Amino acid sequence: MSGPQCCSNPPTLNPSSGSGHVEKLAGLDSYLTGSPDSKLAILLIADIFGYEAPLLRKLADKVAAAGFFVVVPDFFYGDAFPGDGPVGNSSALPIWLKEHIPINASEAAKPLLEALKSKGVSAIGAVGFCWGAKAVVELAKHDDFLHAAVLCHPSFVTVDDCKAVKVPISILGAEIDPISPPEVVKQFEEVLTARPEIKSHVKIFPKVQHGWTVRYNAEDEAAVKCAEEAHQDLLEWFVSHVK
Repeated sequence: MSGPQCCSNPPTLNPSSGSGHVEKLAGLDSYLTGSPDSKLAILLIADIFGYEAPLLRKLADKVAAAGFFVVVPDFFYGDAFPGDGPVGNSSALPIWLKEHIPINASEAAKPLLEALKSKGVSAIGAVGFCWGAKAVVELAKHDDFLHAAVLCHPSFVTVDDCKAVKVPISILGAEIDPISPPEVVKQFEEVLTARPEIKSHVKIFPKVQHGWTVRYNAEDEAAVKCAEEAHQDLLEWFVSHVK
């Protein structure tokens, strides 16, 4: 499921943002940050606005500072959804989504993950935001790609997806989210709780909206605090399970 909320608070894209750099990895332009010598890597799969979003790259840098090598690939091949105004150009979203399918990103990620392993990386985690969450949950259905997964305000993720997950997974949802409302996130939690062999963590953040982790208002102290709490949660999940 998707909707106008997926387009709200669009970022001003900046290809030079962040303290890392962009280079090709497995044929994909990717924002890379952190020590390339790290044996632990984290893949960030963006929402519809893509890998040049400054707040996304800021989060990538934060994860890298914890000792991970972080990769944020451009799974849209230069064709991220164009933000235009406070809710983006939401009327164009259905057409754009027909040409940008999350499962294609999960397939494109596989050679990238292999490239990381060939460089000596021994454990990999992935976090997906909105659109990217579906790509991450597809990868999490196999235990040979990822060691852990995090989904932030997921779109398109289903209960059946959660039934098929094979790696530790954390789901961070928003109280105000018609895309993945709390009652749906609770269903995810019920399915995962019934599978004790899979470590899981589900949390619904009060008073926040879809997209709050990477499309918050940096001038709003409360919004920043909520985003940072989610960032800390996902980081702790990776520290616990990607090692």
